Amino acid sequence: MPELPEVETTVRGLATMLDGETITRVSVRRPDLRRPFPPELAQVLTGARVTGLSRRAKYGLVHTNRAITMVFHLGMSGRWRIDPGEIAKHDHLVLETGHGHVLALNDARRFGSVDLVDTAALDAWPPFAALGPEPLGPGLTAAHLQRAFAGRIASIKLLLLDQRVVAGLGNIYVCEALHRARINPERAGGSVSLAALKRLVPEIRAVLEESIAAGGSTLRDYARPDGELGYFAKDWRVYGREGDPCACGGTVARVVQGGRSTFFCAGCQK
Repeated sequence: MPELPEVETTVRGLATMLDGETITRVSVRRPDLRRPFPPELAQVLTGARVTGLSRRAKYGLVHTNRAITMVFHLGMSGRWRIDPGEIAKHDHLVLETGHGHVLALNDARRFGSVDLVDTAALDAWPPFAALGPEPLGPGLTAAHLQRAFAGRIASIKLLLLDQRVVAGLGNIYVCEALHRARINPERAGGSVSLAALKRLVPEIRAVLEESIAAGGSTLRDYARPDGELGYFAKDWRVYGREGDPCACGGTVARVVQGGRSTFFCAGCQK
């Protein structure tokens, strides 16, 4: 599933072609993805000028001069394609701009979504209302994590994946950040010291920023809007590396937490 760096990379790629552009044509090529497309999607977006693009958690946002924002989620396999040579079978939403660019939302598994939301009401939109702070924003601090973890016996790994605690963190980047901060992912969140959390916050930011700079991590279907793959996977220190040596001299292990694989090194993560 595309995680925060992949969505951020997608939004930045789309901005090069969409920001400031007028959408001249909207083609909805099937009735639904994970849920139906808004029935008014084509009517609302046709003729609208894009006033900016942004991201919230793992959602991409396309803002327009009509005070309406198109919110998209890439689901398991979604990606945007810029100026494709031809429209493919799984290009389910196609936008054309006044300068002749074509942007196609491709989603073979159809776990993604597209919504229209009043721009002024975005913070109150149900999927956003309960989200925690952005990990790259000022709201993520060691003090915030300490308050969120206080008295909690759930593992720090699972708490960091809780979108109410931090918005947008996914499995790959939590594993990598915990390893860099030398924190065992199985430790109860409430038992992690403030000093350890002070190590963790900058490592969360660093691993996300490095991945964004590398275009994200390509696993199966993900590619950037320009068709390039994300190359951060080559820099993973523990994720997907069960049995490999850790830089500390230990060995990377894998356990299952909450139905997801966790990779860590017991030698340096305490």
